[in-house]
Amino acid sequence: MKTLIKNCMEVALCDETNRILQDCDILLNDNRIEKVGHSLPDHADTIVDGSGKVAIPGMVNTHHHLYQTLFRNIPKVQNVELFDWLVNLYQGWRHITPEAVKNAAMTGLGELLLTGCTLASDHHYLFPSGYGEEIIHAEVEAARELGIRFYPTRGSMSRGVSKGGLPPDDVVQDEETILARSADFIKRFHDPSPGAMLRGALAPCSPFSVTTELLRESATLARSLKVRLHTHLCETKDEEDYCLSTVGMRPLDYMESVGWLGNDVWYAHGIWFNDEEIKRLGKTGTGVAHCPTSNLRLGSGICNVVDLRAAGAPVGLAVDGSASNDASDMLAEARLALLIHRIGPHGIKATNTKMVLEMATRGGARVLGWDDELGSIKPGYLADIALFDMHDISYAGGLHDPTAALVFCNSRSRAHTVFVNGKVVVKEGHLVNADEDAIIEKQNALAKKILERASADINLLEYQ
Repeated sequence: MKTLIKNCMEVALCDETNRILQDCDILLNDNRIEKVGHSLPDHADTIVDGSGKVAIPGMVNTHHHLYQTLFRNIPKVQNVELFDWLVNLYQGWRHITPEAVKNAAMTGLGELLLTGCTLASDHHYLFPSGYGEEIIHAEVEAARELGIRFYPTRGSMSRGVSKGGLPPDDVVQDEETILARSADFIKRFHDPSPGAMLRGALAPCSPFSVTTELLRESATLARSLKVRLHTHLCETKDEEDYCLSTVGMRPLDYMESVGWLGNDVWYAHGIWFNDEEIKRLGKTGTGVAHCPTSNLRLGSGICNVVDLRAAGAPVGLAVDGSASNDASDMLAEARLALLIHRIGPHGIKATNTKMVLEMATRGGARVLGWDDELGSIKPGYLADIALFDMHDISYAGGLHDPTAALVFCNSRSRAHTVFVNGKVVVKEGHLVNADEDAIIEKQNALAKKILERASADINLLEYQ
């Protein structure tokens, strides 16, 4: 089946040329892009009117915690740093259920689709006692229902509070269970074939929530299964101090000692890398998921993406969990990334709209090892495309450079139309495969119920 997107105001290719084409058409053939050009013949099964719209490749979110959409805007952690934020929120997180995680994923993935994201990675490491793998399987079900391309990572925590960690003991697992279930998850859900809708990776949570043995064995397992590795690293100065005091090494040296360096590894945050470490990341092709909103929300710092990119390290954008961002909006991340890096040693020319859109698309695909068929609008690539209607008051007067207006003028714009794998999953600014009102009502009820259960241990509605 062929679909012609006709007369787009602009098409941002986000390919090696980074060109932007005006008055352009895009021809889709089933789930692939067949042609991009001007005045293409309209011999197609379906014609989509692109007039007045900007087309970009579907954006790629490289790090999320979807269950956290149940914990947005919690009063007790609005004004605290990471470790206090974690200690408090674990008391709520320990009460999540498969039903709650399913709706949380519908919420977060739905919001991502509505902001033009077509490939989402998620890092799920929380397995409360009483539940097995169904709690992460619920996320996969949500992604399939919505029609988004999904990259879940089977996370883990093995060091509970009784072993000197931060999480409660009833949300962690032992190493043997983690490794066995991680292998099962990959064998069940990871699809390495071209055009896959679902791939997976292994993702122990962080250096301070798992043991050295689990990090080393997870790396061995991932490489035996030919999948990637993901974790949080260098998010805060506290983490650096923790690694120096417990293992006598800086975080990146520690991770390298257990096999976590290479082009099959990506880290979330990466704020506290020094100059030598940035060069090492570039030389080895180790990726970084840049989470600007979360990093500012928690006061953690700003990742040096300018030097990382210059060193050759893959860098993508990410919204991170909604308990430290409070939104799953990829355009908002692109806008913030554009602005924050202009303050500092590199100056105002450090970023531009083409650069941040490239990070949000092709850069993210590279981080996930998928840039051979995703992240650009070019023949042969997958038909994952977002269209934004520029006939909006927030863009009025700003159409001298329409693609740049997406980033500069409006960080809360819904995509008009979104294609994933050649299928329309957002139409006229609304989800095609789900009832948004039903998701919202259920999410609010579940969030209220979970906080009421948590109140026996801690009042998360109390301001701190």
